[in-house]
Amino acid sequence: MTSCGRLLAGLLLLLAPITASAQDYPAKPIRLIVPFPAGGPNDIIARVVGQKMSELFKQTIIVDNRGGQGGVLGTDAVAKAAPDGYTIAITSVGALAISPSMEKVAYDTLKDLAPVTLVATVPEMLVVAGNVPAKNMSELVALAKAQPGKLNFASTGPGGLPHLAGELFRLTAKIDIVHVPYRGAAPAMNDLLGQQVQMTFLDLPVILPQIKAGALRPIALGGRVRAPTAPDVPTTAEVGMPDLIIENWYGMVAPAATPPAIIAKLNRIATEAMADAAVKEKLAEQGLTMAPDTPEHFRDFIAADIKKWAKVIKDAGVVTAK
Repeated sequence: MTSCGRLLAGLLLLLAPITASAQDYPAKPIRLIVPFPAGGPNDIIARVVGQKMSELFKQTIIVDNRGGQGGVLGTDAVAKAAPDGYTIAITSVGALAISPSMEKVAYDTLKDLAPVTLVATVPEMLVVAGNVPAKNMSELVALAKAQPGKLNFASTGPGGLPHLAGELFRLTAKIDIVHVPYRGAAPAMNDLLGQQVQMTFLDLPVILPQIKAGALRPIALGGRVRAPTAPDVPTTAEVGMPDLIIENWYGMVAPAATPPAIIAKLNRIATEAMADAAVKEKLAEQGLTMAPDTPEHFRDFIAADIKKWAKVIKDAGVVTAK
């Protein structure tokens, strides 16, 4: 055998275990990390999609809730896991695209994690309290410009999506509104209903019951298209603010060095799971839209969102912990 032949044979021997492992995958249970406590939207998505993936794989998928630091701790656990496809996560925009610009995290999203697929999106809705006289976006902007520094917007905490949504609104509309942070959606909603604050951006499913009850007035939806559950509410693009796209999203990731063949298999099975009618119906009830994607496009999607929110953080002068 020539030296070239011996080299080729050696390479084939090295590649054989990888090929075999990809063909046999999964040969044991998969751990699906959810970086939030049980019961929230991230957990619901993971359990619904994970159950269908388990059926398709004919292998157990164990949901492992690893809450803490807004999703950062659980996401970091995936980044540090063995890159063999047996530890994956469904995590959120906060942990993947916002937190790395807001605080010191132990992972680099695009270097330490392998995107598998975007899973689901949910638009943020801009609403105002019942005592705010504005009925639409133009009236709200006019009101804010007439009373600089007088209108407040509530958030679920510094650096969260509702906070940065309010900052992007302030920058886009060139208005002076004041951020009032709360420790979660429930207290923010309570003070909005009590008319202690004037407006907020929150996930559509969270505020839809209060809109239907007439307690809050919708101004615009941060999604790219109108929501079937709120068809009369215009999108931000329709009211003249096409750059004010505010969507919460959830995606599946694996450790960075996971073999491409395993990433491809995870993507295929996840995509099949998301196409299932029962899965789509269950998650539509939560106001979520399935958004299956390729690993390559999902990587570009994450990179674009990292760049977008980093610019908002910088331009708005948001104080970071880095």
